[in-house]
Amino acid sequence: MNNLQEATEKICELKGGLLALDAVVTTLITAMPDAQRAEMAQTFERYTEVARAVLLNAPISEHTISAYEHEVKRFGALFGRASPSQG
Repeated sequence: MNNLQEATEKICELKGGLLALDAVVTTLITAMPDAQRAEMAQTFERYTEVARAVLLNAPISEHTISAYEHEVKRFGALFGRASPSQG
């Protein structure tokens, strides 16, 4: 039972850290000037394709791949948003 409690606590810690990182990345993307955001979007697309190939060829859960695809889509949509200063 102790191992299950430790695993649950670690998962919660990871979730909290991930949410904080998500807030930082979202802030950075939406604060970027349009030209930089467009350049970053192209780079993001290249890197996500590499990561996707690695995930699809690794012994990994479908849940992980599904979550990855969801987040890639969500971050990709952020690149298309108008910057707050132009809102």
